[in-house]
Amino acid sequence: MFETSADRSHSNSEKYTKREKLFGTSDILPLWVADMDIDTPDFILNAIKKRLEHPILGYEEMPNSAFDAQIKWMKKHHNLKLKREEMFFSPSVLTSINLIIQTFSNEEDEIIIQTPVYGAFANSIINNKRSVMENPLIESNGDYTFDFKDLERKITPKTKLLLLCSPHNPIGRVWTKDELLTLASICLKHNIIVIADEIHCDLAFKKHTPFASLSEEISQQTITLLSPAKTFNITGLSISTISISNKKLREQFYQTYKATYLGEGNLLAHVAFEAAYTHGEKWLKLLKEHLLGNMSILAQKLKESNSKIKFKTPEATFLLWLDCRALHLNDEALNQYFIQKKLGLSQGIFFGTGGEGYMRFNIAISKNSLKFINI
Repeated sequence: MFETSADRSHSNSEKYTKREKLFGTSDILPLWVADMDIDTPDFILNAIKKRLEHPILGYEEMPNSAFDAQIKWMKKHHNLKLKREEMFFSPSVLTSINLIIQTFSNEEDEIIIQTPVYGAFANSIINNKRSVMENPLIESNGDYTFDFKDLERKITPKTKLLLLCSPHNPIGRVWTKDELLTLASICLKHNIIVIADEIHCDLAFKKHTPFASLSEEISQQTITLLSPAKTFNITGLSISTISISNKKLREQFYQTYKATYLGEGNLLAHVAFEAAYTHGEKWLKLLKEHLLGNMSILAQKLKESNSKIKFKTPEATFLLWLDCRALHLNDEALNQYFIQKKLGLSQGIFFGTGGEGYMRFNIAISKNSLKFINI
């Protein structure tokens, strides 16, 4: 199923159209952005084709059946109990994050991120004229943990929000329940709202614990962001959800939300969303097996070539956090090193403190593409 994939080079895929701008050449395999060079599953494409048999593509509300499909999926696979009346449509997790920042903080308030982490977190904070508070993760031999002592030291009365990446992009950690409980206790103590970006939860290779599932008290201080976009390769359809259990927070957020006129998304996104959560289980199992297989093949390639580059197999996501520090290259030289290998990766410095000397590698490619990669 994943031996080959469609050619995207002439499909207006951002991943490919930006090669010249980002890397100075189009003669590379782009593995920088987190969307997969793997065909969107047939059950989604067929559902879209069926909807297109109707000749009118008018306004739609996101149907309850779509929300219900996500609710059932999250309960079955992650023991997270979502409620329809507590959920909102959003075109993307980043849209949601920006709306939440605008609702629950003021200019110059502090928002915590745990670096190295998805660079758009910091950009969203800065663009909204808030202050980025970095709480860097602790790294030891490729393993990462939270630094709770540093977090406690840095919190001030102006600290309003914590952006939790769970599972974590780019390091691929699936946080344990105990880790999350400790983090939750600190946030409860200081009345910090947690924005739980859990977009990669279905790509976990071990048990994922949703932050809001830890306890009723914690759920009341958590805003959960979810989407099937990464998992089922439908990022171009722009659809996600926001879940807010706390009624007071939900009503406060709604005042911001209604002023944006986001609407309910496009009708084909609704169809894909519902199909993913209704029919995706078997396909997802096969995808995970393929991703782990690709990781194993790349690890073997590095071993056989005595490469100085190494990575720890992630606990989630299709993103590898390549440790290139042994090459002793500065970040620009490191980027050029991979361009010369005809690969376009994400630079580690995009992910903030702790990203120096690293590169992020998207392993969600076909077996055929992987054959030609040598680093």
